[in-house]
Amino acid sequence: MKGLTKRMKTAREVVGLTSAEKVVVNLDEAVKRIKSAAKAKFDETVDLAVRLGIDTAKSDQNVRGTVILPGGTGKSVRIAVLAQGDKQKEATEAGADYVGGAELAQKIQGGWFDFDVAIATPDMMKEVGKLGKILGPRGLMPNPKTGTVTFEVTKAVKEFKAGKVEYRNDKSGNVHVPVGKASFAETALLDNLKAVIGAIIRSKPRTAKGTYLKGISLSSTMGPGIKVDLNSIKDIGR
Repeated sequence: MKGLTKRMKTAREVVGLTSAEKVVVNLDEAVKRIKSAAKAKFDETVDLAVRLGIDTAKSDQNVRGTVILPGGTGKSVRIAVLAQGDKQKEATEAGADYVGGAELAQKIQGGWFDFDVAIATPDMMKEVGKLGKILGPRGLMPNPKTGTVTFEVTKAVKEFKAGKVEYRNDKSGNVHVPVGKASFAETALLDNLKAVIGAIIRSKPRTAKGTYLKGISLSSTMGPGIKVDLNSIKDIGR
């Protein structure tokens, strides 16, 4: 384990990893080990990584969607809503952190990104469309598929405040989703994991061939990755 920090070595030992082996455990055990290995002085984020058998070069095989984490995200989500007229008032009353129209779009155009989720009403897309090159690479561009382009502003704001998260594959066919904090109870983390894994399974492209779920692993911010036995999640999503 040359090159590993003392903290990482300790974390690997806690979860049962050595330089000669990679442990594969069921989902419940993986959660227990992740929590045991989280020794940082801050509340570490628990991340889920899913390797999919998809051809990302084909647009109809890309996986993207949203899911509400029943146990919450463990963090305060800052929401910016781009809307007009009464929808601005509605967004404010729903709990949005930042609300505005063309002036808010211009502020974002100028390099302001102090928000985690951007929601836009359809009648604002002429202005919001200009932000594609700025928001797209940051994963913040409003999109109908994720429920962030909608006139149902109250519903959208409340869902994201309640723990709605987005999942999407990268160019390598991997999906990474934060599923909570190491301080969460095991049951809360398991509920969140099952919700995300189930959503990803149900999002399987019809044109995807062969094995869809190729690998699943969990990790915390400062901890090692733990591989999950796929047999332990075979009933999720059914």
